[in-house]
Amino acid sequence: MPLGLRSKKKDKSKESSKLVESEAAAPAPAAAAAPAASASRLQFHTQLAHGSPTGRVEGFGSARELYAKIAEAFRIDPAEIMFCTLNTHKADMDKLLGAQIGLEDFIFAHVKGQRKEVEILKTDDVLGLTITDNGTGCPFIKRIKEGSLMDQIKTICVGDHIETINGKNVSDRRHYEVAKMLKDLEKGQMFKLELIEPMKAFEKLEPRSKGGTLPEAKISRGRETLRLRTRGPATVEEMPTEVEEKAIKKVDELLETYMGIRDIELAATMVEAGRDKKNPDEFAVALDETLGDFAFPDEFVFDVWGAIGDAKQGRLE
Repeated sequence: MPLGLRSKKKDKSKESSKLVESEAAAPAPAAAAAPAASASRLQFHTQLAHGSPTGRVEGFGSARELYAKIAEAFRIDPAEIMFCTLNTHKADMDKLLGAQIGLEDFIFAHVKGQRKEVEILKTDDVLGLTITDNGTGCPFIKRIKEGSLMDQIKTICVGDHIETINGKNVSDRRHYEVAKMLKDLEKGQMFKLELIEPMKAFEKLEPRSKGGTLPEAKISRGRETLRLRTRGPATVEEMPTEVEEKAIKKVDELLETYMGIRDIELAATMVEAGRDKKNPDEFAVALDETLGDFAFPDEFVFDVWGAIGDAKQGRLE
């Protein structure tokens, strides 16, 4: 997910993103954007994941601005958007929107639905949850480890937004903060979570499309993407190389092992930081300059450096 370590200025464009009523029944079309077009003029098609007419969004440079554009298109509060998936309306955690959007990708926005409360006895040091967030202040569950304590509680699901822990609101916390709070809960004690599920199609009675079904969008096979940046304007770039993709996947796995979070964009940023570094010390300095808020442990930084080296040497599958 996008890093979102610093606040972004909202897009000041007065031009609203209008709904495309006539496209609601059609399969999700490709975004009409030429590779040479300015990033600020690229248009992307979007729908609410539980069902809606099709809208268009453009002129955004960060996840926060994108969510604001989607909210404007559908006349909802941006805070209602939990996360977005690319090319599928399903809450598929492998298709989460990060900081790179293919120029033909179709964006589905998942909004807040039913609330629920769960009381849990912490019988194990490890809960079995992997937390991520949408980059704008909405931590949610990305994975539940099979056989774990949380896996036994069927009311807790992948995609659920964690709103409070023991009555403390964590809606504006980053994923690593929420993961630490859960990890620090005392073993043998009861704790309470307030969660919000993504809205399901049957929860909304308004028409989804003339065909009555939610479309699966065409998956982009192009190599160019729109890169949403934490600093500066969005840019059109090439997709990561195969070597970089392997390194990013491995670093994302290390994030889960060490910190209990998954964040593909954070992993990509770390791989990018190590691209021209000659040794782990230089790499550690670069991470501290750009991602110091995370306070990564030394052994984690060393393992990440090793994963980047393994990818470069072709030792990663």
